[in-house]
Amino acid sequence: MDDGDAIALALAEAKAAGARGEVPVGAVLLSAAGAMLAQDGNRIVERRDPTAHAEILVLRAAAQKLGNERLIGTTLYVSLEPCAMCVGAVSLARVARLVFAADDPKGGAVLHGPRFFEQQTCHHRPQIARAGDAEAASQMLKAFFRARRG
Repeated sequence: MDDGDAIALALAEAKAAGARGEVPVGAVLLSAAGAMLAQDGNRIVERRDPTAHAEILVLRAAAQKLGNERLIGTTLYVSLEPCAMCVGAVSLARVARLVFAADDPKGGAVLHGPRFFEQQTCHHRPQIARAGDAEAASQMLKAFFRARRG
């Protein structure tokens, strides 16, 4: 599976999360060989768990599946630039690549805010890449929040 296919699945998970009433963010984790390890969308409201971000859910599922907390060689695809909690988990899990579609100037922690991977205290820095339809991901989020405010 290539970056385009994987990020498309992450965007589909984001859409499904939005349909469940969750903030529409989705994530997919692939092994070094490109095999699907996990995919999910936000489930914060559903689980009444503030840590149930899509990224955290797929990291947990993959660690269980592999029987290892180190997810060496994996690639995480996310519809939106991850927050500080999620990038911290990405670093701790030793994810090799992080690929995301849309920037998050307000809550993102890769290119914005704390720029987690640039901190001296960060012990593992994945390769960062961009893929997918950033505009579609951004519009999905804007529509979700517009409907909430309306």
